[in-house]
Amino acid sequence: MELKKMESYDWPAVKEIYLQGITTGQATFQTNAPSWEEWDQSHLKHSRFIVQINHEAVGWAALSPVSSRCVYAGVAEVSIYVHEAYRGRRVGAFLMEALVTSSEEQGLWTLQAGIFPENKASICLHEKFGFRQMGIREKIGKQGDIWRDTVILERRSKTVGID
Repeated sequence: MELKKMESYDWPAVKEIYLQGITTGQATFQTNAPSWEEWDQSHLKHSRFIVQINHEAVGWAALSPVSSRCVYAGVAEVSIYVHEAYRGRRVGAFLMEALVTSSEEQGLWTLQAGIFPENKASICLHEKFGFRQMGIREKIGKQGDIWRDTVILERRSKTVGID
């Protein structure tokens, strides 16, 4: 596995993996992938990665700001998506390790995630990297006509923002 910084020219592969996640119904409330410009605007410029195996993108990860308020400048939301043919092969763990390291290098003190309770693999991955469950947001959004809950997870850095 090779980790590389995500660039705009990676968008077609990133988008395809994102669409695979959307299709599962367990990865996001989104129903379609945005344009590169929309995606680029909604994610932090740092901490964007893809994993390649034999020069093929098999997963990606990025961080989004949780708020525009300056007091939350050190808090970001995690997105990790893995190509359906590579799930269960530690691609997600490889990406999460890179995100945690990069986020701390960038001065972030908290990472958070909102995950559907049925997505046990994602919850397990986050917990393996020190995320703890903060609670359940009940009926926080609709997917089609069905109300969905999300599990809120948070990882507080042990090295950044501890003073």
